[in-house]
Amino acid sequence: MKVVVDMNKCQDHGQCVFAAPDVFHFDSEGRLAHLPEAAEASREEVEEAVDVCPLQAIRIED
Repeated sequence: MKVVVDMNKCQDHGQCVFAAPDVFHFDSEGRLAHLPEAAEASREEVEEAVDVCPLQAIRIED
């Protein structure tokens, strides 16, 4: 599953990090980073990350 984050919208709130820590994390500069391809087993967590993003900057592409 492809995980897409619109970095122009993202303001590093980090709700996705709490929802799907295997896919989203903060880099050494405190900016959001993510795996562009996530395992299907992580779908539920990534869908939660999509739902909790306050700026709706995350989407899943199958």
